[in-house]
Amino acid sequence: MKLVSSKLAYHGPLFDVYTDHVRELEGIVSRRDVIRHSGSAVILAVDATGNQRDPLIVIERQYRHAAGQYMWEVPAGRREPAEGILFGAKRELLEETGYIAKRWTKLARFYVSPGFLGEWMQVYLAEELRVGESKPDDDEYIHHRQIPLSQAVKWIESGKIIDAKSIIAILLYERRLAATQR
Repeated sequence: MKLVSSKLAYHGPLFDVYTDHVRELEGIVSRRDVIRHSGSAVILAVDATGNQRDPLIVIERQYRHAAGQYMWEVPAGRREPAEGILFGAKRELLEETGYIAKRWTKLARFYVSPGFLGEWMQVYLAEELRVGESKPDDDEYIHHRQIPLSQAVKWIESGKIIDAKSIIAILLYERRLAATQR
């Protein structure tokens, strides 16, 4: 595919929308409306001090207007355009939960919905937590808590956790933990 033209259709505080025209392999020119976003950090914050086989994970509950409901999620947030992704992950974890992690590990990077959305997400495992002070943005009303990993998996299976980034982060970690316990 080759980009023929690209025009900014909407500029917003969180993302931009472009109307692109691309030449397909067959020579056909197609229109694609694409949401461009600077990327997001997803944080699976884990406290294994009490139980290494079924550690506690930090989850949040907040209202998501686009989904029209309150959702349980792992902490996450948009990377500021000039910000490194790990720096953004550390900032988001502290802002939303008050936690600071000593050890950070990349778990995965994925695109949310690449058919029309250019947002990618980087999942980090945050370990060796200590409590700081949360400072959510003015428009964020977040309630966070810790639950055992096994409970989070049950919440996924029962449909209580339906957020894709959270499902990916939790199940990746569960798989990783199971491999180390064999």
